Amino acid sequence: MLKHTATQKNLERLLFLLMIFLPLFGKSQLITDTTGLQTKIDSTLNAQKADSVLRIKNFSPFFSVHVDSTLDYQFISNKDPREYYWYLRNAPVGVRINKDNGTLFFKADKSYFLSGKLKYDYKYKVEMGLQNLDDPEDHLDTTFTLVFFNTDIIPSRIKPTVGEDVVASEGDTISFKLQCEEGSFPIEYITYLSDFPINSLTRVAQCGDTFTWAIPYDVIADNDNEKVKTVPVRFIGVNKWMEHDTTVVNILVKQSINYPFRNIAFNKIYAEIQKYIVELKSTFRILDQQIHHTKKARTAFDLTSASTALGGTIFSSMPSQGSKTTGQILPSVGVALVPVKEAVAPNKSDVQNSATLVRSDIKRLEYLLSDNILVGDKDPEVVHKTQKLSDELNQVQLQLIDVPVVEDSTSSKELDRYFNDPRVNKKYRLH
Repeated sequence: MLKHTATQKNLERLLFLLMIFLPLFGKSQLITDTTGLQTKIDSTLNAQKADSVLRIKNFSPFFSVHVDSTLDYQFISNKDPREYYWYLRNAPVGVRINKDNGTLFFKADKSYFLSGKLKYDYKYKVEMGLQNLDDPEDHLDTTFTLVFFNTDIIPSRIKPTVGEDVVASEGDTISFKLQCEEGSFPIEYITYLSDFPINSLTRVAQCGDTFTWAIPYDVIADNDNEKVKTVPVRFIGVNKWMEHDTTVVNILVKQSINYPFRNIAFNKIYAEIQKYIVELKSTFRILDQQIHHTKKARTAFDLTSASTALGGTIFSSMPSQGSKTTGQILPSVGVALVPVKEAVAPNKSDVQNSATLVRSDIKRLEYLLSDNILVGDKDPEVVHKTQKLSDELNQVQLQLIDVPVVEDSTSSKELDRYFNDPRVNKKYRLH
């Protein structure tokens, strides 16, 4: 009995030692032939296997790699590597893993970054997995982040698609794109500044945006001696570290004619002269009628005076004494009609002169309008013609400042017909 107990204790000690050293020597190579001991060991191993979960023992969720360096890192799982394979998804160019032993490898060659295949300071999220070769359900999926950095900072630059100097005229619209040379840290925001108030018609905030400016007509004032003005526009790009790059584009603006505005001004003064001509024709018609009535009255007085004198001569030759007496009185009546004529219908030389002056100014303005008509919507002489019309109108108004300009209900066609009547022209024709 005691011997059997001692033997059982020795077996239990042996079992304890086997459980400790069994993982070092593989499966049950050192297990004795004892049937009970073999069953106990197998049940213990099965219990440990059922409780184990696939995992990576040295997993690192973040890798930071310097350019021109090498990444060589081996992942280790808690399973037999001969029964599993490793794989990557969404990996950056050049990053690979050994499917048999889980070694992650990458050489951060600078050519990847110069060609644009990789970027500095950008978080690449890489998916990694571990799959059992025999059991599809036995797998592990995880992710890690890979970031590349460089201690040699390459600055980012703004590169407009135009040169340093851009030539344009007032009224033109200039447009160019703002490109960027990306360095270590790309430009994230762009703004622009200028001494002249400028507002781009399109949004300018990032690389690739287009700057569009419709140049107004008031960049250069009419009284400026210089006919070309330089408008510098500064484009400032800022990265996330608040480092900035500034590019200047000088816009050389040449003075130009604001044709829409100038045409409106010309049409305004043109219509004003036409209206003034109608008023002058109405005034001329009234003056000419006054001259005509006066001349008609004076002619009647002259005929009456002459007839009276002639009648006196006739009556004086008659034999009757009463007729002779009448013949002596009638010449005196004819003479008395002369001062009456001057009092009732005086000779209005001032009206005659005014009518002549008004008629000549009407002719002058009509010729001025026909000689300064616009040639198309963009007549290069529009400014000169507008100024000439304005000056001539002011001069005519000064000449007729003492002549009261009148208006009546007569239409412009009737006034033109009266003004161009041959009988009227005959009175004012030079002899």
